[in-house]
This record gives sequence, C-alpha cells and structure tokens, in this order.
Amino acid sequence: MSEHSYRLTIACPDRVGIVAAVSGFLSQHQGWIGEANHHADHESGWFFMRHEIRADSLPFDVEGFRHAFAPIAEEFDMQWQITDSQVKKRVVLMVSREAHCLSDLIYRWSSQDLDYELVCVISNHSDLKHYADWYQVPFHHVPVPKADKQAAFDEVMTRVEEYEADLVVLARYMQIIPPAMCQQYAGRIINIHHSFLPSFAGARPYHQAFERGVKLVGATCHYVTEELDAGPIIEQDVLRVRHNDSSEQMVRLGRDVEKTVLARGLRYHLEDRVLIHGNKTVVFA
Repeated sequence: MSEHSYRLTIACPDRVGIVAAVSGFLSQHQGWIGEANHHADHESGWFFMRHEIRADSLPFDVEGFRHAFAPIAEEFDMQWQITDSQVKKRVVLMVSREAHCLSDLIYRWSSQDLDYELVCVISNHSDLKHYADWYQVPFHHVPVPKADKQAAFDEVMTRVEEYEADLVVLARYMQIIPPAMCQQYAGRIINIHHSFLPSFAGARPYHQAFERGVKLVGATCHYVTEELDAGPIIEQDVLRVRHNDSSEQMVRLGRDVEKTVLARGLRYHLEDRVLIHGNKTVVFA
C-alpha cells in the first residue's frame, strides 16, 4: 500500500476466533483493511497474521491503537506489534571491501526505491568511503584487528546506539558478529551470505561450491544469530552455473544474486512482512 497505513503483525497459538476478534475490532473502529495475510502452521500449532489498515480510517494513532487492542492481544496470548508506515526505519549499513551490495542499497535508498533512513555506513576498511561521501552519508572506519576485536565491536555497538538504529544490514561485512551484539540486536541484524544455505556455510562458499561441482549457486538473506550463518532465513535465490565456469566466474555471477536477494530481504523487513518464529520465518511477501 502506498497511502499512510498502520501495519499490524501477530503471532499466537492457533485457536478458533482469532481472525474474527481482530476483524471485529477493526470493524468496530471503522478500520479499512487494505491488505490481509494469514498463515496457520499446523505442525507448530501457531497462527500468523499481517494486516495493513488505512491510518485515516481509524479514530486513534499508533499509541491509541496499542492501548485499545491490548485486551484482545492478552486474551489470545499474542506476540504482536503495530507500526506506522510513515515512520522510516533507521538503518546502519556495514561493509568491508566488496562494493556491490553497498552500492545497490545506497542507490535504492537515494532513489527512494527502498523506504528507509540511512543513518551511517560502518566498515572495517576505508576502501568504500567514497561511496558514502558521494551520497553525503556519515562513514565510520572501525578497524577490527585480530588482537583486539572486542574493542572494535564495542565501538561498533556504540555507533549503532548513538544513531538509534532500528536495523543493521551486513552488506558483505566479512567479520563474525560477537554474541553480545547478536543478543542485543536479535531480529535486527540482517546478513547476506553468498551461498544457498545451509550448503557451504562459512568462508569462501563459491570456492567450496566449485570444488563440489554444483550446477546451482545462490545467496541467502538471513537474520544474524550467535551460530554462524544459521539464523532465520528471509529470502534466497539461485542461478545456474556451467561445468566450465571457474571459481572466479562463479564469484562474479553470484554478485548479482547477492544484491538482489539482500534488497528483497531488506524490503520485506522494512515493510514488516517478516515474522520470526524460532529459527524460521513467515514472510508475507
């Protein structure tokens, strides 16, 4: 929806009456539903819902909605949130030396193809500073020496907190995020991994794929957890490779998939289309 809307997302134990209760609440307050999505996971016994409601159809703002809806949420034991489509999420992009994902996301931001507030770029190298400078985005060079990685990530977390970031995007940031940061920003750090997970996790996945002789390579956008490359998956895609493609050619081909998958995954998160449940996601794309 392009007009001003509120986005209601819900996850709760499945039972009769959930949709009726939510629909009845919105109808009672003249709420105009522009988009509605439901999913029942029969194996886990959980129900998931996402509604977009025209903001001008309701008699209250987001805070008023939270107050009015709270009794229903309590009755059905809901994990839920209501967000305002006009409040842009504050995003930090983190990169190392590979430019393709950064250049794609920063262009999509500047052209308003992706609706977010880019607050800064953080990198463990200075190579890509000119990208941020061109778009007049603050750039912070935070080296990560092997001898003292903790101090570096303390500075990274300080920067993220200073900018009041809602989301951190690892746009080919080639460092392992420490457990403390994973815990503090659970569900708020997105990574692009250059393979079709769970295959070829860790370093040099294209070279692993080349050695294995695969015919498909891909990319995975996922949330970051303490377990390396094992967080909830948001989006994936693949491309076909030939027997005569070298590992270097596979790297080159893979860059297009990486930036596309990361942009899609970021869009789903920005639009509140991703509901995390355990180590899986429901994506109302």
